Amino acid sequence: MTSPLVALTGVTGHVGRRVAHRLAAAGVPLRLVARDPAKAPPIPGADIAAAAYDDGDAMRRALTGAGAVLFVSGREAADRLEHHRRVVEAAANAGVERVVYTSFVGAAPDATFTFARDHFHTENMIRDAGLGFTFLRDSLYLDYVPFLAGADGVIRGPAGDGVLAPVSRDDVADVAAAVLLDPAGHTGRTYQLTGPALISLADAAAGLSRVTGREVSYLAETLEDAYASRASLGAPDWEVAGWVSSYAAIASGELAVVTDDVERVAGHPPVGLPEFLGAHPESCQHLAPASRDEMGHVSIEPSDGRRSPRSAR
Repeated sequence: MTSPLVALTGVTGHVGRRVAHRLAAAGVPLRLVARDPAKAPPIPGADIAAAAYDDGDAMRRALTGAGAVLFVSGREAADRLEHHRRVVEAAANAGVERVVYTSFVGAAPDATFTFARDHFHTENMIRDAGLGFTFLRDSLYLDYVPFLAGADGVIRGPAGDGVLAPVSRDDVADVAAAVLLDPAGHTGRTYQLTGPALISLADAAAGLSRVTGREVSYLAETLEDAYASRASLGAPDWEVAGWVSSYAAIASGELAVVTDDVERVAGHPPVGLPEFLGAHPESCQHLAPASRDEMGHVSIEPSDGRRSPRSAR
């Protein structure tokens, strides 16, 4: 008999936390797995287990007794794939029956977006371990689109005229919760989670301009210029490659995907950029017109559009 207990990783992050609250509201028994348990969401009645992705023994103990696991992909790192391997092995050794994994819409062994290759290999690890699975191949998060623009109001990147359909974290969480609530209906399936329409980065800039009342523009860099402009940031080569290749994947057409999977699984249409910006004006605070303090100094919230959004995946 399958245990009703659901273990959730990534609960200190945006998606995992959202899923935890949704499942708690539905009365699902939960175990919240976190590197730092003090940062886990305060959900009455939920178990809390301390485990990091790179600690296979602790992760196995944390997952033991759970019938299903929400496996939120780890933060970008040079050894992220090895961390993922330890989570998958821990789930298999703990007797978990099903893993719901947050993958990426461009997952492939030769994906232009270098981080997307990790997701392809992680999916194969889960299959090879004999675990039941549901893969949620999310597009880039809609929530990060405002932060593609630097404080100077410019989105910079080698995305050309490419398009994508970014998906909101709330929509991803709604789908994940629905999948975990209905094991029989979703096991063995892969869902491509996208927003409702394709947009270019020029479209994104225009949308940000309308909301902020400030001109926001898109500057299409060459690959050479993109690498050069980020060389001064002090990040390791693998991270810079991830930042640059996230834009290059847009240019290549690999993110030009729109599906109705959010609506079919979650029961409602996905949110698009205009609706998101209208509901979350705070996401554009770094693009607000410069303000002056009492001494007359100009202050603008720091942001750097040269980076790819954190946890772009």
